[in-house]
Amino acid sequence: MRGVIYARYSSDNQREESIEGQIRENTAYAEKNGITIVGHYIDRALSAKTDDRPEFQRMIKDSAKKNFDVVIVWKLDRFSRNRYDSAKYKATLRKNGVKILSATEAIADGPSGILMESVLEGMAEYYSAELAEKITRGMTENALKCKYNGSHVPFGFRIDENQNYQINKAQAPIVVEIYERYASGEAIKSIIDDLNARGLKTSKGAMFRNNSIHSILTNRMYIGEYHFGEIIVPNGIPAIVSEELFNRVAERKKKNRHASAHNKGKERYILSTKLFCGKCMTMMVGESGQKKNGNIYRYYKCASAKRKKGCHKKAVRKEWIENEVIKGLTIILHDDATLSAMADKLLELFAEDNVVLPGLEAQLKEVQKSIANLIKAVEQGLATRSTKARLEELEAEEETLKESILIEQNKVPRLSKEQILCVLERFRSLDLSIERNRERLVDALVTGIVLDDDKFIITVTFRDEPIVIMTSEEAAEVARLGSDINSIAPPRMKPLLSAKA
Repeated sequence: MRGVIYARYSSDNQREESIEGQIRENTAYAEKNGITIVGHYIDRALSAKTDDRPEFQRMIKDSAKKNFDVVIVWKLDRFSRNRYDSAKYKATLRKNGVKILSATEAIADGPSGILMESVLEGMAEYYSAELAEKITRGMTENALKCKYNGSHVPFGFRIDENQNYQINKAQAPIVVEIYERYASGEAIKSIIDDLNARGLKTSKGAMFRNNSIHSILTNRMYIGEYHFGEIIVPNGIPAIVSEELFNRVAERKKKNRHASAHNKGKERYILSTKLFCGKCMTMMVGESGQKKNGNIYRYYKCASAKRKKGCHKKAVRKEWIENEVIKGLTIILHDDATLSAMADKLLELFAEDNVVLPGLEAQLKEVQKSIANLIKAVEQGLATRSTKARLEELEAEEETLKESILIEQNKVPRLSKEQILCVLERFRSLDLSIERNRERLVDALVTGIVLDDDKFIITVTFRDEPIVIMTSEEAAEVARLGSDINSIAPPRMKPLLSAKA
């Protein structure tokens, strides 16, 4: 396999492993597993709470070139501390045939690995949020005093020695000019061309563009309104433009605003690769189609039936089947016994992940036993000339083994059952009206779903008994679609479940 190393040094925690340390451990992991390293992507002093990392984005883009098969990280939190970003970019890598590997966190393939990975990412996000809470507390105190809190300083302002906002006398007249020209009807492109022709630069030293002008024309700080998070203080800082001029600009922008169909998000099919036809055990794929009356419908259809391979199962509405699955999972989430069983299974997996540690601990016991015997011999006057040298050898071996054990222990997440339960219970508070939260829930808990005409069976990770949900005749009729949908055949896919499952 060909692999690349992604290493990151956080700006919000200077005690973390250095870039060099991460590369060393990742390289050792690659050599141990027969992976040829073909490149490195390194972001220094950048937090993983955001995906705005140049090398990270270059790595995601390069994955489409098919030049590497795996990305090796020291820990999963090096890749991302934001679960949504993590899921989004892992999906992109999977699409390009690339897998994420953690050099210090052994995660199995399959549903158990997905759930374990979710726990690890949840812990990373928890610690990140806890740190952010402490930092925010101090920043909130600053905000209540309308002081600068370290964010980008808008064009037209400067920060004095007391961390207060002051008017930049060189830039403020340009801000007023931009507002007046736009309010009078001049096009943004005309304003941009003129500013750049005069050699003027933004506060970042760049040329003026659409985004920089839009930012200036919509920033309420120019009328003296201080903003930090949810803290808003009118007249908290010096004003550059009048409120009347700001409102005239806002009114013109509102008239020019047009909704575009191109901005509509891509539809998610959260049961993709999980849903199977109960008649032929072929994967059901998500598609959309247009009925004769022009209405758009989204649905899941058996791939075999779509290709007319002998299966006659009808398509089912996307919204109906996804809502029914989420209802079933919600029941599971509020079953304390099931969550406790999941936590126990995860603890077992964490314990089994490191096969090196038990051997090292056994060696350490033998060495310590030998040291004790030699000391006993010395106390009894049975020492020889070689006793001291042998004792020094054993003590050196003892120190080496202790260091190796410490390294291996740091590779295994030392989580208690209560900590794992805390992460799992956070699923209960997810806002399931948000599509990405529904997708996360399905990814973490569902192994597979078999859909029959009168019921569907959900196999859940770490639960021996599947969930069987019976569908009434009326509900089944609501779920089905007519045959007058125009759509193309789905891609050929290999089923992930056997008929036995």
